Amino acid sequence: MRELERHVGSVHNLVLFEAAARLNSFAKAAEELGVTQPAVSQAVRRLESALGARLFRRGHRSIAMTAAGERLYGDVADGFARILSTAKQIARTAQPDHVTLLVSTAFATWWMVPRLAEFRSRYPNVDLRLETLDKDLEIAAEPTSLAVRRGDGKWLGYESALIAPERLLAVASPGFISRVTIPTSPRMLTDLPLIHLEEPYRYRPGWPEFFRSLGVDYRDHGGGLRLNDYALVLQAAMAGEGVALGWAHVCERPIQQGLLSPVGTWCFETGQGFHLVWARGVEMSAHARLARAWILHRGTALGG
Repeated sequence: MRELERHVGSVHNLVLFEAAARLNSFAKAAEELGVTQPAVSQAVRRLESALGARLFRRGHRSIAMTAAGERLYGDVADGFARILSTAKQIARTAQPDHVTLLVSTAFATWWMVPRLAEFRSRYPNVDLRLETLDKDLEIAAEPTSLAVRRGDGKWLGYESALIAPERLLAVASPGFISRVTIPTSPRMLTDLPLIHLEEPYRYRPGWPEFFRSLGVDYRDHGGGLRLNDYALVLQAAMAGEGVALGWAHVCERPIQQGLLSPVGTWCFETGQGFHLVWARGVEMSAHARLARAWILHRGTALGG
């Protein structure tokens, strides 16, 4: 810790720097943290002095991060996110009646939320809370935590059960499909505008893997719309921006609602799956067992 303080001056400086970098404003950072704007500016200057590098370029009523600032911000933001997640998990141990399900934004939006009313009607006394994450963090060894992960179902320290096999298909909005020539082969798909998912922390198969599974020689040259969250990918597809890869279990509901339609009948089955996981060797609470059984039943009943 002393070495860290020698390089940053004070951990408090990092807190003020993170807010300024995230909000791109000293004034907004001050408002969020309940301090004065000069306090934020001085903390950033102390941090720059300790590091021997400029973190922001100052303009007239504007700031912009330097390359050094962007590098530091990435690590600081990631570290704070991990600390916050761990703190929440520790705090939840004092509330054993709460069942927490850690999921991606897309899974929460298009798989869990449409089914929550049914769950609450069946189990009105179970307080199931969704927590969305953009990375697979460790699940606390407590009796009330569940999570959804993609993989082969084998993780050290965890038990798991399959919710849905991983099946990928091409999807787009009905409006978009009406404006283009319907592809009659996977090769014709490459001529359409493709929406790409670029997950920053987790591997997810994309268009190259999809086309390879179908025997199509496809080169990703970096074009097309690229988004770092799958929920945004689906929103873009629904807005008619192009063709997206659809995980079958997530796209089932928007397809039923007419928001999306399959483009062709081609499907990529990866051999992986989406699993419900929980800590091994921990006696699960009664409410968590009810939530686990219901989630797994809904996955089986609706084909994932």
